[in-house]
Amino acid sequence: MKSKKIKKRVFDIIQIGEKEDLPSRIFDIGIAVVILLNILCMFLDTFESLAYIRPILHNVEMVTIVIFCVEYIVRIWTADLLYPQKTAMRARIRFLYSYEGIVDLLTVLPFFFLSGFVVFRMLRVVRILHLFRINSQYDSFRVITTVLYEKRNQLLSSIFIIIVLMLGSSLCMYSAENAVQPELFANAFSGIWWSVSTVLTVGYGDIYPVTVLGKCMAICIAFLGVGAVAIPTGIISAGFVERYTRETALSTEHLDVEEIGEVVITAGSPCCDRCIADIYKELNLKVYLVFRDNMSIIATNDLIVRENDLMIVQAVNIKK
Repeated sequence: MKSKKIKKRVFDIIQIGEKEDLPSRIFDIGIAVVILLNILCMFLDTFESLAYIRPILHNVEMVTIVIFCVEYIVRIWTADLLYPQKTAMRARIRFLYSYEGIVDLLTVLPFFFLSGFVVFRMLRVVRILHLFRINSQYDSFRVITTVLYEKRNQLLSSIFIIIVLMLGSSLCMYSAENAVQPELFANAFSGIWWSVSTVLTVGYGDIYPVTVLGKCMAICIAFLGVGAVAIPTGIISAGFVERYTRETALSTEHLDVEEIGEVVITAGSPCCDRCIADIYKELNLKVYLVFRDNMSIIATNDLIVRENDLMIVQAVNIKK
């Protein structure tokens, strides 16, 4: 029993902590400092003028890698508390192939086996995203990924329009410029670089039309590019504002709503991994319906609420 309490306390500390939990907050800040120190060592190691301190930088990086390894092992050890609905072995396996587990592994693995692949070592930067939140219940990275998932159909449609526009503009520019600039517009595909820089409003100027017809088409394509790029930008911006406004208004920190509303379950929220009966008794929330993975589930007393679920709830006053 004592070992379970110690394990639970360790788990609470290594998770993103509440402001009231001082050890957890200290751990979060400490890991953030270690991550920044690790990145700083990698950054300074690229300067030839600082070659004389490279042994010190390598030693500091080694210490930070050891800290990452210890943290990774502890997270595997406490994975059964992160996924309480699974057995201990299945919970550990689930953590190993989860997003955080893979990022943690790629943070330390390249140092020992993939030193030549610098891009893998840079994945440790992603860890910093887990340490900053908009508030104590969810972080901006989670909100953005949720918006991208919810708006995926609209975004895919807008990206398809941009791709078609780039291919069409490349073909048109080849037809107009091939005779005058055969070295730059050798074939239809060679105009892709020009079309990408023009449609995406970058305009590097290394490839440009010189004929009157080509310039006229370039003007039209540039205007179309501004409108095409604005479509996914508007979708993402509107979706982010909508999600942020809804989660701010219906955050589980403010459960004193009088009318029926929506509550999005996030990791660490009071409702996460709790049954409907406990939510009703302890949080004074009456749950009517739960939306999960495009399915609507009737809120029975024994139903376990999971992360990313959307609950239709109403605050009630329970007389004790």
